[in-house]
Amino acid sequence: MLVCSCNFISEQEIVDVINELLDQDCWQLIVPAKVYHAMQKRGRCCGCFPNVVDIIVRTTEQYHAGRPSTDAAIFDFMIRLKQFHEEHRRADLERRQKSHRAA
Repeated sequence: MLVCSCNFISEQEIVDVINELLDQDCWQLIVPAKVYHAMQKRGRCCGCFPNVVDIIVRTTEQYHAGRPSTDAAIFDFMIRLKQFHEEHRRADLERRQKSHRAA
């Protein structure tokens, strides 16, 4: 499935990059900009970023579910990741509202 039409990036390409990043450091915080940087791309319109965040969350959950880790460590990480996700969604909505009011 095509996720980013500006850069012609598929979901599988994003999943592969996320898994590579997690192999390097399984507890790092992965954000869309880091994924795009690893692919030597950059966000253009950035309309795909919310979908990329969803893919990051899903892929990270699957990655850690298949690894031997303590439930407490996984639970703590996923809470932090979901909080980060929500904070960025709120910030994105606020930016959109500001730009809509300015227009």
